[in-house]
Amino acid sequence: MKSMIEEDIVIVGGGIAGLTTSLGLHRLGIRSLVLESSDCLRVSGLALTIWENAWKALDVVGVGDILRSQHIQLHGNMTISLITGKETSFTSFKDNKGKYGIREVRRVSRKLLLETLANELPSGSIRYTSKVVSIQESGFSKILHLVDGTTIKTKVLIGCDGVHSMVAKWLGFKEASFTGRYAARGYAKLKTAHELEPMFMQYFGKGFRVGALPCDDKSVSWYFTWNPTSQGKELAEDPVKLKQYVLNKLENMPNGARYFIEETGLDTIQAVPLRYRHPWELIMGNISKENVCILGDALHPMTPDIGQGGCCAIEDGVVLAKRLAEAFSKKPKEGEEEYKMIEESLKKYAKERRWRCIDLIATSYIVGFIQQGGSKFVNFFRDYMIGSFLAVQLLKKSNYDCGQLK
Repeated sequence: MKSMIEEDIVIVGGGIAGLTTSLGLHRLGIRSLVLESSDCLRVSGLALTIWENAWKALDVVGVGDILRSQHIQLHGNMTISLITGKETSFTSFKDNKGKYGIREVRRVSRKLLLETLANELPSGSIRYTSKVVSIQESGFSKILHLVDGTTIKTKVLIGCDGVHSMVAKWLGFKEASFTGRYAARGYAKLKTAHELEPMFMQYFGKGFRVGALPCDDKSVSWYFTWNPTSQGKELAEDPVKLKQYVLNKLENMPNGARYFIEETGLDTIQAVPLRYRHPWELIMGNISKENVCILGDALHPMTPDIGQGGCCAIEDGVVLAKRLAEAFSKKPKEGEEEYKMIEESLKKYAKERRWRCIDLIATSYIVGFIQQGGSKFVNFFRDYMIGSFLAVQLLKKSNYDCGQLK
């Protein structure tokens, strides 16, 4: 029988939220162990948009400039209706006279983001091939049983294990709900410079939405969200059919934008059902309980319509690291006193994040419902009446600062 490992803080999940939390704790001189179920960093998702709020948080943990040097800054967001062929809105990210001022927005490779966070951690901080199969209570600690027979005893258990989170289930949350929509994502790596303007281009059609964003001089990220019929799951599992389906839907899209989808290799096309957590679940549920809490997609799975899922996860990591550091820096006696201080620090984290997450989940769902529409009335409403209002939500929700570590 394998011996039991003892750790002060264990983070389940080596994604964006887990690595940001671990790095935040490391910057404050506190060790944590990240358990990752796969045998390497999970790089699914290809790329994500990092908005102003997340850049502030990445600067706090000391990796902002590393990532800036590898990704171009976007100048604005333009939306075009593929039904009317007309521009419905334009929002500048460089308008220093606007309500929200100059905004830093970049499309970032998920692989580079995770590698950058992981490279800043001490050796041994991430334990790969470590899938948790059960959680056991033991006095003031939690004991994790791994699939390989290893047991780990910890004073703090942090769940960053995604939309199917075991830790969230332990806290009483249900599985995230299916929105009825799917999202395909692709990443085109070109041999020569693409010469695209540094813009966030979005196109809307009948029941679908597509966007294209340059990441650097030679790579372009794109996404396609749609309301599927019975073939949704079939398309998601077959990249050949999926790519052709997307291209067929985009007959009215400018050839320049279609080109990058045509040039995308099948190995860099992914599709997933879009899931979200009902806002009232966060109102009623336990984000933290005893010495356990959740963050990232385990806490707030949301639709991608305002680009805040990953950004919110980065915020979570900074806030949680700061709150936990308050408990551990006071050096309480081991046992009940330490347990109570940890419990209070997690309650503070939960209180600080609850309404921020509810706001982002609800806004993203509503924006996506209107943008992707389907009915003639909703499409008309979107294209002629509230295009600018929807676009401004991107800036409004990124106008947030989660604070410093100290």
